[in-house]
Amino acid sequence: MSNTRSRIYRHIESHPGVHFRELTRALDLATGQVQYHLARLDRVHSESVNGRTHYYTSSFDPWERHAIAFLRRETARDVLIMLIECEAARPSEVADHLDIARSTLEHHLSGLVEHDIVEKRRSEGRVTLALCRPDLTVELLAAVGPKAPDRLSDRFTRLLDRLFESG
Repeated sequence: MSNTRSRIYRHIESHPGVHFRELTRALDLATGQVQYHLARLDRVHSESVNGRTHYYTSSFDPWERHAIAFLRRETARDVLIMLIECEAARPSEVADHLDIARSTLEHHLSGLVEHDIVEKRRSEGRVTLALCRPDLTVELLAAVGPKAPDRLSDRFTRLLDRLFESG
């Protein structure tokens, strides 16, 4: 394996769920160079989640790969942390606690529910949110964290939500 390919693999191994742009920036490599080596790394899996491709070593199964992708995004991560702490919560409680618009919460929930990370439980006309696999979600939380560009993007979305709500 070439030195460049080894660097890419080691970075993916130590930063599970890294997305393509972050990978090129962190390693200071050209996009074409990274694409070339990724295509030849058979021990690396990619998952596209909400328009962003994330990379993982083969040690993660599909559910874990999706969960990690969401844990790398600040707002989705905050939702998951609240559900870890509360075990279950109504959507309005989550939105109020995180100070986000209900539409923003629903945007994140759509992916979390689609990938069986969060479930919506319905009882007597009320919806409650809960983690599908809480123990594993806690384990994965320790392995990843959102990076600065993801945090800025999420904060910008929150700012826009507040502006539209007050306007």
